Amino acid sequence: MAADHPSGNGRPPSGPSAAQPGGARPAGRDPARSGNCAHGTGGGSRAVYVISVAAELAGVHPQTLRVYERKGLLDPSRTTGGSRRFSDRDLARLRRIQDLTAAGLNLEGVRRVLELESEVARLQAELDRVRSEAQEAVARVHRQYRRDLVPFDPAPVPYVPGATRSRR
Repeated sequence: MAADHPSGNGRPPSGPSAAQPGGARPAGRDPARSGNCAHGTGGGSRAVYVISVAAELAGVHPQTLRVYERKGLLDPSRTTGGSRRFSDRDLARLRRIQDLTAAGLNLEGVRRVLELESEVARLQAELDRVRSEAQEAVARVHRQYRRDLVPFDPAPVPYVPGATRSRR
């Protein structure tokens, strides 16, 4: 049974493209488009795929993965023995690389696009944080206004016809 699956452990591989033969994505599904892969931080970052399995899932030759790593496009984890291990995030990044090369970009262009996408994601997170801080600051000021208001007696001031105010 172990020979039935590329992982060699008798279980089908898990991950975003595991159910698709040859690593094809389901129609309309947008792959995760993350910047640099942060291994060991959860969310699909557990590096479990050896290079041959990762290449098969992505539908590329293992040498392609080595080239992408040399060019700085992929950064797989390494075992203590030096073997590459790819995570679901690495595979999603690989699919993004394939999308960009299919659109006509060369590897340097792909590297730059990935770098810019990472920068945009970082700036978006910073913008969200600053907006949240600004909204909290506005709320604090509004709470302060309520404390500074002088109590107002809504009882009307009596009106005396013909009476004028004197100016000083």
